[in-house]
Formats: sequence, C-alpha cells, structure tokens
Amino acid sequence: MNNTPDNNKLYNPEFSKHGYIQVYTGNGKGKTTASLGLAMRALGRGWKVLIVMFTKGGNDYGELISFARLCPDMKDNVKIIQAGLDRIVYAANLSEDDKIQAQKGWQTAKEAIKNDEYQLIILDEANIALDLNLIDLEDMLEVLKNKPEEMEIVLTGRNAKQQIIDIAHLVSEIKPVKHYWDKGIKARKGIEF
Repeated sequence: MNNTPDNNKLYNPEFSKHGYIQVYTGNGKGKTTASLGLAMRALGRGWKVLIVMFTKGGNDYGELISFARLCPDMKDNVKIIQAGLDRIVYAANLSEDDKIQAQKGWQTAKEAIKNDEYQLIILDEANIALDLNLIDLEDMLEVLKNKPEEMEIVLTGRNAKQQIIDIAHLVSEIKPVKHYWDKGIKARKGIEF
C-alpha cells in the first residue's frame, strides 16, 4: 500500500487564495525562524511581505543582513520595520520608549492590513508586545478579525494570549525539550541572531 499523499488532492485552489492567521508560540527556540522561513517561501512565489519586529532594534540580526542582500526583485517585495530599542525587553526593564516603538510598529502594521498592501504580514514578537501591554489586545483582535480575506498574518512570540489563539487558524506551540543554553552556551551569530 502506498502511503504517499497525492499532492493534487492536498492542493485545493478554492482555499489557496484564502489567507489565515498563524501563531507560533511557546518557550522553545524557532518561532521567528519559522516565520522567516515562511517569508522566504512567500517571496519566492512573488508575494509582497511585511515583517514588523516588535521589541527588536539594532542591526546585529543575521536575518536583516540576509534580507538586505536579496536579489532586487525579491528585495522590492519585502519591507522590514523594527519596532523596538536595541536591547532585550522584559517586564523589569520596560520603558515608555519601548511602548512608543511598539505603537509605531503596530500603527504601520494596522495601516498595511487595512490597506491590503501585502499578501503576508509577520508580526514578530507580537505576543511578547501584547503580554507586556505595549499593544492593546482588543485593538489587535479587531484588526485581525477584519483583515483582508486573502492576507496571511503570522504572530510569533512566547505567551500568546488565549484570545489570539482562539481566532487563529493555525497555532504551533514550540516546546523546549533540550537546549544548549542550559549548559551555559551563549547566543551564537548565525544561529540565534
């Protein structure tokens, strides 16, 4: 018996034009990485992509360097907004500037969603921004519920709110099973950033 799926049966043109809300959450490594892999796949298909990086500023991210080096056709189809200061944000070090940066990023994302400017929008670390009350949850829920039908939206970050999970169409929880950080290995260029 052949257990290989028939790709013609898996692909349904009726649903291929519908956009969904995806959430990558959990305490494991790989949420942003998964969303950026999706961005590359979409760019490869000629999609217009917006990436808003909440709580992340500075330029020492390998993904920023990679996107800057894309071929001109792909580079023209991606826009990256950094909506954070150049540091890691926690509840203990939260400042008004963090909120201002997150609000600017959210405003850009909201306008792009309402104006149907992109086929894929990645709200990287949006779950963290929501958890830290940098973005209003009710505002985000309203925007997501009224997104253009064909637009795909991805939210990443730990501590996804239940209300976000409830309206999402796909939720992946990334759980740590084992991590070399537990043995004191620090973040490495090219792997963690």
